[in-house]
Amino acid sequence: MKNIILFDSDQQHLELLPLAFTRPVSDIRIGILTIREKWERHLPGNYSYLTPEYMAAKYPASYTADNLFVAGHILPDSALVKQIAELNPSDAISHNGELVAFRGSEADFHDKRYSRTIECQQDPHCIRHLYDIFLQNGECLEADFKLITGGRRTSQKLSDSNRIIGDPCFPDGTPKIFLEPGARAECAIFNVTNGPIYLGADSEVMEGSCIRAPFAACEHVVVNMGTKIYGATTLGPFCKVGGELNNVVMFGFSNKAHDGFLGNAVIGEWCNLGAGTVASNLKNDYSEIKLWNYPTRRFLRTHLQFCGLIMGDHSKAGINTMFNTATVVGVGVNIHGAGFPRNFVASFSEGGTAGFTDVQLSKFYAIAEKMMARRGRTLTDADKTIFEAIYNQAEQLK
Repeated sequence: MKNIILFDSDQQHLELLPLAFTRPVSDIRIGILTIREKWERHLPGNYSYLTPEYMAAKYPASYTADNLFVAGHILPDSALVKQIAELNPSDAISHNGELVAFRGSEADFHDKRYSRTIECQQDPHCIRHLYDIFLQNGECLEADFKLITGGRRTSQKLSDSNRIIGDPCFPDGTPKIFLEPGARAECAIFNVTNGPIYLGADSEVMEGSCIRAPFAACEHVVVNMGTKIYGATTLGPFCKVGGELNNVVMFGFSNKAHDGFLGNAVIGEWCNLGAGTVASNLKNDYSEIKLWNYPTRRFLRTHLQFCGLIMGDHSKAGINTMFNTATVVGVGVNIHGAGFPRNFVASFSEGGTAGFTDVQLSKFYAIAEKMMARRGRTLTDADKTIFEAIYNQAEQLK
């Protein structure tokens, strides 16, 4: 069995903040699966992570004499997987000077001792920027759908109370809607004209909901009554949503359970958007969007016209919060009050248009522990080590 280590480069870790503050890059969800889960299905082996030092206690690397190191922001495809699987010891694969994969020892990897460097056979599919997650979500969702539902797997029956719009099957005859055991939906409208719909184990789509593919609800997701969802949208495990969503990726354990709009957005874990929260994804003058960039500590051009809210883990917004187009919110933020908060809110901040104050770690832990307990989860010492490191970096990254 191959020993495979998904490594985070310093550059990609910084580029994908605030989402990469609390997880390896390869634990980012895009499509239905996380990047690591995609690799596990494409290239079986024993997997671990190589992360910034402050995350190592929770995500330790496991080394052997012979390892496969793969860049954590790279998405697998059959050609790249074949090329990596055929690497000889001390061989590396690169693309435009960037390391994609290496086979060898821990020491040779860190010292960059490569006996031979092979150019990647094609441009690797990867995420380099925060907005790549929602931009590429549709393509990844369809690929993951085929990966998960292929073979001899059979979907649970969709209740006859639902309405399907569009051809329910792909040209090869496989169904476009797949229900895992325990998934249920009643009196909903599913439009599969533009792709597949995946309902994970024990998920629920309540009556009156209208969903356009491509769409994925992972295990234990709840879509509340009358929700309107446009593709390409992914709801990670245990998320609860309502209102209107368009091209949204929620990593897991987060809630937007009430009316309000969210579009072209990425929401981390353990977030909560209060009733009536609205996040703009288009500027009034239709001009190009600029997005906060952590490495440069300034707003950079994106060449995009649509970009909504990017929110790090354990952040929250009170009822009727209004977010400007392309707002970036860090980790452990609590936003409340009338008006639009600024377009970048640093981690462990609390407030709104009147200004922000620092959130003390003791207060943050108390809130996080209560929220996580509702899902049967606990805040571990390894988690606290990560949050302490982020807290100490927050002032420098404003």
